[in-house]
Amino acid sequence: GELLIEEYLSPRKLKVLTGVDDLQQVKALEMRVDTRENSLGSFGAYLPNLRELKLNNSLLVSVRDLGTTLSHLHVLWMARCGLSDLDGISSCSSLKELYIAYNNISDLSQLMWLDHLEVLDLEGNNIEDINQMHYLGLCGKLSHLTVEGNLICLKPNADSAEEPDYNYRAEVKKLIPHLEYLDEIPASQT
Repeated sequence: GELLIEEYLSPRKLKVLTGVDDLQQVKALEMRVDTRENSLGSFGAYLPNLRELKLNNSLLVSVRDLGTTLSHLHVLWMARCGLSDLDGISSCSSLKELYIAYNNISDLSQLMWLDHLEVLDLEGNNIEDINQMHYLGLCGKLSHLTVEGNLICLKPNADSAEEPDYNYRAEVKKLIPHLEYLDEIPASQT
């Protein structure tokens, strides 16, 4: 007999995972995945009404491993997933909230395509250059940003010495003037 390798997240497996027979009813999904061995394929296509996806503590080689069928997703959690870049995030084009704390992300350029992004959690990443905030300034709806635990909170870039009068809150506000909250405090407070 011919061995058919089933997709890592086939409709059948998704039904077991969600406990729902009609996958169109699934609005939120939480799971831990390891994409070193398995691509998640186009599982988003089986979940047309999925709005929230929680993948915290997964092992994700790349955001691309989530496939290109999550354009309808509004909220995505990928904290502690071992991510070193955000290549592929632009296919999640409807994202309003993105939680990616405790990864190894230093380049935010991919986020500038997320026109609907309102909330972004970057706590505990490797953002070493304050100029990365320029990209977030292009996210016209971004209102809540968390960057604590990144080098930019201490100095403007990796090569500069710590300057006693450097104030990351003031610098971020300059680059993202429409920001309302920075590290859970009103952005106007510097």
